[in-house]
Formats: sequence, structure tokens, C-alpha cells
Amino acid sequence: MTVSRRALLASLPAAGLPYGPWAAYAQTADWPSRPVRIILPAPGGGGTADTLARIVAQELEKRLPQRFLVDNRGGANGNIGAQAAARSAPDGYTFLWSWAGTLATNPALYRDLPFDPVRDFDPVVLIGNVPNILVVNRDLPARTLAEFTAYARANPGRINYGSSGNGSSMHLAGELYRQETRTEMVHVPYAAPAAAMTDLIAGRLQAMFNLMTGTAGQVRAGEVRAIAVLSETRSRTLPDVPTSAELGMPDLVFGTWFGLLAPKGTPATVIGAANAAINAVLTDAEARTRLEAAGLDILGGPPERLAALLSAELARHAALVRAAGIRID
Repeated sequence: MTVSRRALLASLPAAGLPYGPWAAYAQTADWPSRPVRIILPAPGGGGTADTLARIVAQELEKRLPQRFLVDNRGGANGNIGAQAAARSAPDGYTFLWSWAGTLATNPALYRDLPFDPVRDFDPVVLIGNVPNILVVNRDLPARTLAEFTAYARANPGRINYGSSGNGSSMHLAGELYRQETRTEMVHVPYAAPAAAMTDLIAGRLQAMFNLMTGTAGQVRAGEVRAIAVLSETRSRTLPDVPTSAELGMPDLVFGTWFGLLAPKGTPATVIGAANAAINAVLTDAEARTRLEAAGLDILGGPPERLAALLSAELARHAALVRAAGIRID
């Protein structure tokens, strides 16, 4: 397996202000002098990515003398919006707010991807991560990760787990679990995670590896049972739920990380200024409260941190996609 995210992230600076050569850039960049567009390759309407992007945009407007406009460009699992950002002028007034699925999974899923996440973009900052969490129907006779694995091994092919579609974070988290435990489960893709959650509560599904933001409310209401957060550290959202790492499965770590990127060739002064401004947001107590309430584990750091994570995650997601035999043409 590739280097773990824990080891990778620990090898680079955490959030703070500023970083190496970016310090000078943050002080000298004449940016922004007009409104800034942030392309978000998903529909609006309050989803996790949309909510987080708008919080950061609002916080940036408190600190910089221009508007930061979130431009929703949904379609093709994020490919349409990412392509639009890649083709934008590298002048510092268009950025891409994207995540693991579009940047790390899609290159392995699509034969003809209309953008390259490395060649077409310059990394700006790693925003944070929303972990996946394993939840089960309350009637399933498993209350711990060990009991769930034992049940899955004793009942091969009898656990149906739902996701928001082939190649989604929920699907790949389930595939990672299956590989790590050598168990057999049936993947059931849905058009929307809410429909899968409805069937999980009703007992038509037995499990989901949902994102924390889409599950915490049902866990608190007692509608589903939380087994483990697929993370190295406990989530502030559900602090009483143990992590896969502390339960003896340190490689069972999966989530959707979010980052800001710029079209390739954007001036380094602008990238430095944007990085410094966003890290200021990520280290602000009020802003952190808003972001953490939306389910984000905040990361931040220099552009190199996002570049290193993207490189590692491209390899990791490609291996998962190959093992699961997923392809979208």
C-alpha cells in the first residue's frame, strides 16, 4: 500500500502563517484587485462541498477587499467544472475548489478525462478532510468493528452496503474495507446518499460507509448504529465513536479531502497570497467552529502539502479502482 496519509501529512508543516517563500509573496502580491471566482464542480444546494466552499468564501471576504464568488458547475462527477477551471486564464481570478473524488478517483475511472489534476493545475492549499464512517442497520448483530468483520466473514455476500454511486467515496471506502478484511459484501449504488440512508434505516441495506456529514444526524437520533470512523483521529462531530486506527486497522483510513487549486501558470505571488489568506481563515477560532460544525477536520498548510497528498492519493485510488473493477466511459 502507498504511504499512509498520517505519515504523509506528518512529514509536512501543519496549518499556520506563512510558509517559506510564500511569506514574501503574501506580503507583496497585488491581489485581489477585482472579484475572484471559485469554480465548484458540483451543484449548489447545501451539499458538503458547497457548504464548506461558501464558508471559506465568506471568511475571505472579511479579510480581503473583494468578493469571492462560488460558481457551481455540476456534471460528470465533477469533470465539467474541473475542465472549465483548467481552461480558465491563469491570472489569479479563477480557482478550483475540488476534492478527492474528482482529483484522485476520476483519473482512474474515466478513459478520456478532460483535464489532468497535476499538469493542468497548481496547488494552493489543502483545506481539510471529511472522514467516512461505517454505520449499520440497528438490527444487525454487530456493535463493534471486530463483531462486524466476524459477521461479514461468517456471512459472505449477505451484507449489502449502499453508496452514492460507482467510484464514489462510499464505494471505495467499502472496497478498502473488503480488501483489508478479505470479506465479501454486495455493493448497491444509489443516485443519492439520502436514498441509501433511507434503505439502511429500513433494513433493505445492512451497512454504509457514508461521509460523516451525511450520517451524524442519524447516529445521534439512534436511527443507525455507528461502528467506526475511518480515520486516525476521532471526529469532533461524533467524538464518542472510535476510529478504525485505534481499533487495530490503521490502513482502513478513508475520507474526502478538499483543496483549492489554480490553473497552471498562475503567478506564484498570487498562489502565496491566496495560501496565506486561507490559512488565516483556517486558524481563526470563529471560522474553525463553522467549518468543524460542517464536519470538516481542518488541515491547511503550504501548497506542497496538497501536492504531496494528491500524488499519493492518485496512486492509492487507482489501486482501489483496479481492484474493484470499476470503469466509467
